[in-house]
Amino acid sequence: MILDNNKRNPSNIVSSEITPREVFENRRQFIKAAGFGLAAGALSTSFLAQAATVVGGETKGDGVLIGRANAKNQTTKATKLEKIPAYKKTNYGSDEKLTSYEDVTTYNNFYEFGTSKSDPAIHSTLFKPRPWSISIEGEVKKAKTISIEDLMKLAPLEERIYRMRCVEGWSMVIPWVGLPLASLVKWAEPTGNAKYIEFVTANDPKTMDGVRVPVLDWPYVEGLRMDEATHPLTLLAVGLYGEVLPNQNGAPVRLVVPWKYGFKGAKSIVKIRFVEKMPLTTWVKAGPSEYGFYANVNPLVEHPRWTQSSEKRIGAGLFAGRIKTKMFNGYDEVGQMYAGLDLRKNF
Repeated sequence: MILDNNKRNPSNIVSSEITPREVFENRRQFIKAAGFGLAAGALSTSFLAQAATVVGGETKGDGVLIGRANAKNQTTKATKLEKIPAYKKTNYGSDEKLTSYEDVTTYNNFYEFGTSKSDPAIHSTLFKPRPWSISIEGEVKKAKTISIEDLMKLAPLEERIYRMRCVEGWSMVIPWVGLPLASLVKWAEPTGNAKYIEFVTANDPKTMDGVRVPVLDWPYVEGLRMDEATHPLTLLAVGLYGEVLPNQNGAPVRLVVPWKYGFKGAKSIVKIRFVEKMPLTTWVKAGPSEYGFYANVNPLVEHPRWTQSSEKRIGAGLFAGRIKTKMFNGYDEVGQMYAGLDLRKNF
């Protein structure tokens, strides 16, 4: 049952992960040296190592801490976000200890706004999530678009508290507000040829500083199998903590798949394609030996440069230890979808 899988000891939490200053500076130097003409597909493993958070690293110097302080100040000064007027609270994760709003909104991976965790909150202020529409394309009865307002009417909005496990070895607990992706799939009317769904995200160099630098091959693309997309746990999130999504968290709509690593959660979605073949997703293209299409949380499959057997919980305190990572992030009910699939090979 879902409620059983959501049970956790609230005291079993761990400390924040902060990118060491030298990693941050080396990454910036690499990007500057690479120039704007570098093809993202040619990124080396050494660059990926610099671009990712070093799991278990110690903070050296105050550069990153200053960045987060600036991000928090920026969030505080930002225009107050709109409250979501009506949504149902559910029992998903009701016994979890939430990550603070401050941490959820100032510690983000959103490379379209920069590669430091504090960059998105600082550099996303010019991004405009309204008006917004999503194109529905590919193997559907009829190509069409849907506005964010109409999307939010496809099904009753729910608050679901989900654990979020980053591939970098840290985690959060976030109260998302959204609707099942299955409701959009039904509305889109896919044909029998649709075996996968591809998600394409916003790619505006005028309001997204990061896309002017070829850290990745823009736009950001993610994908799911159809059965994964229609699983009851898979959510299209339009808010968190009862408010519409902040820009740095993927406004106005993002994908949340709680049993997969966080990079599967495409943000600021502008296009959804129903396709017959497995999409070539952004991180698979950038580092196929390190990031797989499935990206299921699996403590038995180590990342080449760090362990996946444990994680640090953001905001738990400086001296808190690591906690054991669970298969499928503890959402065991999804396991039946992968019966007979080699989860080491199909990572």
